[in-house]
Amino acid sequence: MPADDFDSLAARADLSRLLAACYYQPGPEFAEEGLFDSLHGAAARLDGELAARSRRLGDAFGAADPQELLVDYTRLFLGPIEAPARPYGSVWLEARQGLMQDSTVAVLDLYAEGGFEMDESFRDLPDHVAAELEFLYLLLFRQAEALRDGDAQAQSRFAALRLRLLDEQLGRWVDPFAAATAASAQTAFYRELAGLTEAFVDAEKAAAAGP
Repeated sequence: MPADDFDSLAARADLSRLLAACYYQPGPEFAEEGLFDSLHGAAARLDGELAARSRRLGDAFGAADPQELLVDYTRLFLGPIEAPARPYGSVWLEARQGLMQDSTVAVLDLYAEGGFEMDESFRDLPDHVAAELEFLYLLLFRQAEALRDGDAQAQSRFAALRLRLLDEQLGRWVDPFAAATAASAQTAFYRELAGLTEAFVDAEKAAAAGP
């Protein structure tokens, strides 16, 4: 993963935002809006492995039956009984199973510190993988803006918040979540999405920790 220069931060922000979109209900708009071309373009600016993974993700979506994708998405993340890869931090961080626990409140506090407000159209919990990836996008984007503007104080603030997100929240639970997704997925698309998400977030953890 390249250093925290403007181009790297901007590409990583794009990749995080586009990965988040992949965790919404799959539909033809993924292809119609050029999601996978944009995702591959961002990944290719960063790392050969991420680029190869993103290309496989787009190929897997294009080759999949839309109904099979929807069934796999529903079974993996929603249920109907017990989803094998529930996409919420509290499921993976808390000893007591359940949603809206202490870790959920903690991530809401972190969002508030970063000036991140949940969109009114987002009908899920704040520790959903898509929400945490979108917060990571915001922090990377704002750090890039601060770097462009020569605002060292803001750069430091957003870098510190990013480190906390990865140390305390997303970076702590992405590996078991991705492993459960890959093990239980019945489509190549969700196996590839799990692998790309894990590789990207693990690279972000290494970048945030520094040399």
